[in-house]
Amino acid sequence: MRDIAPDRPTLGVELTPEVPIPTVVDRGVIAEDAGYDGAFISCHYNNRDPFAALARLAGQTDTLHIGPGVANPYELHPVTLASKTATVAELTNGRALFGIGPGDPSTLQNLGLTDERGLRSVLEAFKSAEDLWAGERITHEGTFEANDAGLNFSVPGEIPVYIGGEGPHMCRMSGKHADGLLFNGSHPADLAWASDRVAEGIEDRPSEYDEFELLAYASVSVADDAEAAREAARPPVAYITAGAAPPVLDRHNIDASLAKSIGKKIGAGDFSEAFEAVTPEMIDAFCIAGDLTAVTDQMAGVLEQTDGIIVGSPIGPTPEQAIELAATAFEQAH
Repeated sequence: MRDIAPDRPTLGVELTPEVPIPTVVDRGVIAEDAGYDGAFISCHYNNRDPFAALARLAGQTDTLHIGPGVANPYELHPVTLASKTATVAELTNGRALFGIGPGDPSTLQNLGLTDERGLRSVLEAFKSAEDLWAGERITHEGTFEANDAGLNFSVPGEIPVYIGGEGPHMCRMSGKHADGLLFNGSHPADLAWASDRVAEGIEDRPSEYDEFELLAYASVSVADDAEAAREAARPPVAYITAGAAPPVLDRHNIDASLAKSIGKKIGAGDFSEAFEAVTPEMIDAFCIAGDLTAVTDQMAGVLEQTDGIIVGSPIGPTPEQAIELAATAFEQAH
């Protein structure tokens, strides 16, 4: 999204359809009015359909770039996923984004898809999508099959691909092949590590590719009441902790067995117990949380390591107000 705001870092927002779609759309409109560059609609089977939300949001915005984020190539066939995203491009006259990654293990286990997660499936899916968007027909045999598949409509503009992930191989792959990385992290130490891994991938990046963006897909919770903001951070921090790799947990001195226990509770639907198990140290490690001053300071640290921030769930105890507060914090931080 650098071409959208070339004079400053990128500012985006994650909108989660755990609330009714009209509410998601209203929040997207607030984000556009507050100066955000883009919005990703999160993709989990147990929430509302992200593409239904994107279709509604397309008609209510004029400048906001929008797309799924982060979709995975297991719940939907990659060709279908590419077609749905191309439809967003058509509805927005070229404002589509494509966030794709290996998926959240805590929810994929409910669908029997945990073992499908991997780098190869993500790479094959988005490379095939790029061919389809370019008007090509594809035949593919790998992590998925396609036989002379193509789209029956033209795709306006280019759709930038952002890889959602945090593993070393996914970071390197995104640096080599994608337009950007949505790194699921909010702590400068994690983002500095990610930046190093991305740099390793960029060493092999074809020279004809566009400039790359490393974006912190950061859990953010901001409010006038700092404690209320931190309390609201418990649900997303639980998910992040459960999915964090052992080296990340070690970096922040978080008990791996406790993280595993939180993941099991989420998978079993025991959400209250999972959220209650979140510790202050987990919030410090995995969320930008607090009042405007605290969040501004934390965002400044993140922007030292990245090209921008995607303001992720929960945004704050009152999301509509928090979207505007986060934009203010971002402007003060850079």
